[in-house]
Amino acid sequence: MSEEYDVVVIGSGAGGLAAAVSAAQGGARVLVAEKADTCGGATAWSGGWMWTPRHRFAREAGVNESIEEPLTYLRNRLGEHFDEKRVRTYLETAPEMVDFFQEKTALEFVPGAGVADIHEHTPGSATGHRQVAPKPVRLTALGKDVARLLRRQMYETSFLGMGIMAGEDLQAFLHSTRSVKAFGHCAARVSRHFGDLAIYQRGQSLVNGTALVGRLLRSALDAGVSIRVNTRANELITDATGRIIGVDLEGPEGAYRVKAEQAVVLATGGFSHNAQMRKQHFYGYPNAEEHWSLPPAGSGTGDGIKLAESVGGHLKQGMASAAAFCPVSLVPLPKGRTGVFPHILDRAKPGTIGVLSNGKRFVNEANGYHDFCLGLLENLPAGDEPHAWLIADANYMRYYPLGFAKPAPVPTFPYVQSGYLKKADSLASLARKCGINAVELEKTVAEFNRYARNGEDPEFHRGRTVFNRNSGDPDNPWPNPSLAPLEKGPYYAVKVLPGSFGTFAGLETDERSRVLQENGEPVPGLYAVGCDQANVLGGHYPSGGINIGPAMTFGYLAGQDIITRTK
Repeated sequence: MSEEYDVVVIGSGAGGLAAAVSAAQGGARVLVAEKADTCGGATAWSGGWMWTPRHRFAREAGVNESIEEPLTYLRNRLGEHFDEKRVRTYLETAPEMVDFFQEKTALEFVPGAGVADIHEHTPGSATGHRQVAPKPVRLTALGKDVARLLRRQMYETSFLGMGIMAGEDLQAFLHSTRSVKAFGHCAARVSRHFGDLAIYQRGQSLVNGTALVGRLLRSALDAGVSIRVNTRANELITDATGRIIGVDLEGPEGAYRVKAEQAVVLATGGFSHNAQMRKQHFYGYPNAEEHWSLPPAGSGTGDGIKLAESVGGHLKQGMASAAAFCPVSLVPLPKGRTGVFPHILDRAKPGTIGVLSNGKRFVNEANGYHDFCLGLLENLPAGDEPHAWLIADANYMRYYPLGFAKPAPVPTFPYVQSGYLKKADSLASLARKCGINAVELEKTVAEFNRYARNGEDPEFHRGRTVFNRNSGDPDNPWPNPSLAPLEKGPYYAVKVLPGSFGTFAGLETDERSRVLQENGEPVPGLYAVGCDQANVLGGHYPSGGINIGPAMTFGYLAGQDIITRTK
């Protein structure tokens, strides 16, 4: 073998980089191999939030939960998919992971004090203090090597290429036409962004997933990790006992073999971009081959899972959902390109509802995006392709985005002209343009309006939980922050599809992230993290940050386990 490392990590999302930093901090020689030309994968395009109950910032705020509280919440939410050993390990280790990165690396966090669990009425839920996010940072502060390696902000979720962070930053943009202070904040942010574009040809203010990956890259480089892009893993190498001892890689200079003295970590992003695997594992999803996933093209193609299966690993069966669903819309872009926009923000704002082709609502729109898609698929009229419509009125469009379409003063006509938005003076006319049952749509909106004026939703109870209300608008003039009648034309609609952020289904691992064989024994020297690992929550989405929270935690655990076993 031409090169030797202690640990080879295949992939550079949150889980892979967390494992690399964790192992390198313990003295291991680590190589990260990334097949794309930049690092970060789906993580770089995510919100960057992590569900890490009992973290240091909660304790500093006086919130001292016992482990039994989040454990109770998950036991009730996960049901038959509750794996107490792995879940308990996750909850025990998440605060330790936060402390490790906060104290020993370039990764700093900010608390999500006001981010509530989605299912408030489930025993053990919390109305805040269980999340952390990466602290925003200037790319210039991370160095030119990070700038060279870091994937750029996802265009569809940015404002002219500038990321906007959930919380005060986002609220300022939503209130920029209603508040002098908010307008000043936005003007300063945009002005600085344009200045950065002129000087550096890219935005320099990193938030959300780009801040997380940027800080992790800086941490990895500081710890001596070697990072190679445009480098694909073709085969795992074993010795006579079946232990993983290396990897065949292929980079710009050709194919070569790297020895891994201690372990190989798979972190290639699951299989949401693999049509054949989606068709096999996305149960209850018609036409799973035609699926729009948010991770960058080329990632999430099942590479890590195939590598593990070649040496005895296997995909865990029986998850509640193989996909980490998110409603998306398809955005016409210049040069015939199609963008994929995640509907995270708009569904909970007052003045919009979601309906199927039968004209009926099907879910509490303000609950989690995974729940929204499950409701869509479970209630899809027979013979329909999987889709729904978000409907809004003119009042809504003054203040809030509808998918990729921006609120006033940005005009709506470009979105209507491109076909992204449907627009009509009446609900009946809008229904005809969308292929919706017009009579039922008018009945649905009339019934919704009757109760929304009083802040009520007897059908789906939207706005009863802290999660729903926090996702709405505190300045909404109607009684409920998440509800307002749709009563002023023109009316607008955008077509949404059940897309995904990635996959929950993945390789079966133990509580230390070691890949397991069918007989339950680990494949010696092989670990899996991130979406390559079967999600610890069994295919459920009980709170925001349960993709990256486990990725970071089990990535950290993998690194710690590797260095512990070699001492």
